[in-house]
Amino acid sequence: MIVYLTRKERFNAAHKLWVTEWSEEKNIEVFGKCANVNWHGHNYVLEVTVKGTPDPQTGFIFDAKELSKLIKEEVLDHLDHRNLNLDVKFIPFNIQPTTENLVVIIWNQLESKLTTCKLHCVKLQETENISAEYYG
Repeated sequence: MIVYLTRKERFNAAHKLWVTEWSEEKNIEVFGKCANVNWHGHNYVLEVTVKGTPDPQTGFIFDAKELSKLIKEEVLDHLDHRNLNLDVKFIPFNIQPTTENLVVIIWNQLESKLTTCKLHCVKLQETENISAEYYG
């Protein structure tokens, strides 16, 4: 029996999408508001889903409080109220901090830390209309 458990967390961060080899006009054409020279921010919603077999005594596949703590220590403490282009050591400098890239980066921060269950999905909602999901 495989059960899925999802923990939802929130963080705020700024970023800018920009290709230095392009002109300002082309960056604005491709990235729109995300190419704002003075950055811009989002109120992100992060969902981390793990999967496994419930423990016969606790009924947990992973303690939801411990999952929250893990997400906070490995992800939120590094991303919340930060500039994703400049402040986060685990985001490579040459990677655009798009929602699509961030779900992969967040996955990589969490996957090896889970020992009693497996990471199933990382979903990141950037706006009410845009989100990305990664299943490893």
